Amino acid sequence: MTPPFDAPLTSPTIGRSLADSHRSVAVPDAGSFLRRLFAFVGPGYLVAVGYMDPGNWATDIAGGSAFGYTLLSVILLSNLMAIVLQALSARLGIAGGLDLAQACRAHYSRPVSFALWVLCEIAIVACDLAEVLGTAIALKLLFGVPLVWGVCITALDVFLILALQRYGFRKLEAFIVALLVIIAGCFAFELALASPDWGGVARGLIPTPGIVTDPAKLYIAIGILGATVMPHNLYLHSSIVQTRRFRQDDAGKRNAIKMATIDGTVALGLAFFINAAILILAAATFHVAGRTDVADIDQAYTLLAPMLGMGAASIAFGIALLASGQNSTVTGTLAGQIVMEGFLDLKLPVWLRRMVTRLLAIVPAVVVVGMAGDGGAMRLLVLSQVVLSLQLPFAVVPLVRFTGDPAVMGRFASPAWVKAVAWGIAGIIMTLNATLLWGML
Repeated sequence: MTPPFDAPLTSPTIGRSLADSHRSVAVPDAGSFLRRLFAFVGPGYLVAVGYMDPGNWATDIAGGSAFGYTLLSVILLSNLMAIVLQALSARLGIAGGLDLAQACRAHYSRPVSFALWVLCEIAIVACDLAEVLGTAIALKLLFGVPLVWGVCITALDVFLILALQRYGFRKLEAFIVALLVIIAGCFAFELALASPDWGGVARGLIPTPGIVTDPAKLYIAIGILGATVMPHNLYLHSSIVQTRRFRQDDAGKRNAIKMATIDGTVALGLAFFINAAILILAAATFHVAGRTDVADIDQAYTLLAPMLGMGAASIAFGIALLASGQNSTVTGTLAGQIVMEGFLDLKLPVWLRRMVTRLLAIVPAVVVVGMAGDGGAMRLLVLSQVVLSLQLPFAVVPLVRFTGDPAVMGRFASPAWVKAVAWGIAGIIMTLNATLLWGML
């Protein structure tokens, strides 16, 4: 018999999400608005990392070089969808007291819950594959490490996670934010060199019918959607907001939801800037020069310096890529831990959980790189983002259902207009996925 949603968090059936960090970050009851907001700043940026991982780079570069600024509208719409869904995820964790994986285990039958866990693990492996390939490509570009060896070296970043987690969750968040600042700075520098057509950028933010009717554009568009709205981030956010020690009465929860929503919205605004910057850079540098064939990260790295007239352009690109890969590694680890504990109530050492996930990504990466070369690696990177998009409905539908149910959320259930918007987003995602599958068939 599954427990009710108001079961105590200390119950052996449900337990606590990320027990070592649960309610470990103090939140002041008084003080200025900014002081209280600062206590909540962090989880949104850990989530935002997943929206700018190396998988985004591949799809954004391919979209910008092939179609100019056209697919900027897809990045914008995807980002707006992400803001809504992540706000719901934070609401579930704060008001419901459960992460999304725990909620699925508590309220779905065992076979359904197990199937959702398997699908989520596939999504995490696909995301991890993007991190592996992105980091390996960065090592190759910056230091000349062969791609196959770079893929193998990525197994060692398990120890980075262990080292960071020893210093507490707040230090982990600070590390993530520092790398995000480096990435943003690198792309601000790149855009200053590229001098894009800002009128074309503004027009690209408006959707056009050709995105859906052109199969080539649709494939990249769904890849962008999969790289932007990440399934495992919905599980991640609902857990890490519970690291805050806010008051458990209605006023405390209401304030926590407000602060967490602001944190997530601002952080995803930064993610939008970085994703848009990658596509704008590709459009302004490659598309306008007639290089519509540039779809590889390493190809973009090689061409940036001569086309922008400065060697530092390529170096900044490589540094941002390496920082992106390492950032994604940290959040991928947390997501994997949350999903396994939530669905299966199975607690493994972090290093073992991470090593298993990483090996599941390393093996296909090594095989593909060894057989098809660097070009095969890039095709695998784009495909991994499409796989992520296909997994999205299996995380979005339970999230929207739970957060809109008063039996689950009490007085904090989503209002009717939020539920309508959320179900509309779920419908758009499923329609796009069905269109992609039909086209592939």
